[in-house]
Amino acid sequence: MKLTIDTTAQTVERDGALLPLYSREAFELLSDLWVKVGWNEKYSYTFTWFGRPVIQLPEDMIRMQEVIWQLKPDLIIETGVAHGGSLIFYASLLKAIGNGGRVIGIDIEVRPHNRAAIEQHPLGGAIELVIGSSIAPETVETVRQRLGDAKTVLVILDSNHYRDHVRAELEAYCGFVSPGSYIVATDGLMQSLADVPRGQAGWETDNAVEAVRGFLAGRSDFVLERPGFHFNESALDHTRMPTHWPDAWVKRIA
Repeated sequence: MKLTIDTTAQTVERDGALLPLYSREAFELLSDLWVKVGWNEKYSYTFTWFGRPVIQLPEDMIRMQEVIWQLKPDLIIETGVAHGGSLIFYASLLKAIGNGGRVIGIDIEVRPHNRAAIEQHPLGGAIELVIGSSIAPETVETVRQRLGDAKTVLVILDSNHYRDHVRAELEAYCGFVSPGSYIVATDGLMQSLADVPRGQAGWETDNAVEAVRGFLAGRSDFVLERPGFHFNESALDHTRMPTHWPDAWVKRIA
């Protein structure tokens, strides 16, 4: 793709096609490129939440906050822990909501200094850690036993993002999702990162988006439904906003 931005003429030219610079179409085009460059430069590795590194695009975090406020889940399950920033983020939202909600974090390994930081954090009491492969039957069973009396459950998949692993997670955890809630397969952005310096050629097909498509094929109890704007004074399309999570929001409808 050849892209020419002319701020004087206020145009964006893409492969010979001319767009107004200040338009929804230009916003979508430039946002896609900005997200790719930002991912390559590790932009999402520059943020913390309540003192813990949170490796997420802030756009995705704010959208997730909107969903959590609407759902007010009793339980949030996340695969993938890393530094624990996302767990702290979810726990802080549930604390603010005040419904006594809990967070379960699952990972094959949580390094001792990260575990200590999570457990000693002021919000650590709302977080439970489960150590093991997220798709191992014994891990899934452990999580099942910890569901308790939770009525509204949100699941977020943020561990290994390759197609087969995410598909296995979708199958393993979809039954925990309450009707009207979501299982979110994050970081499907990798499908468009095959051509960037830090990307891998195989990501074009080996990614979370492909896992979601395979999971939804032939099903009637889940649909792909990105949450809409809860506040909007723009002409922007909610399905074309900057994100690391394209085609991630899988909603249980039955």
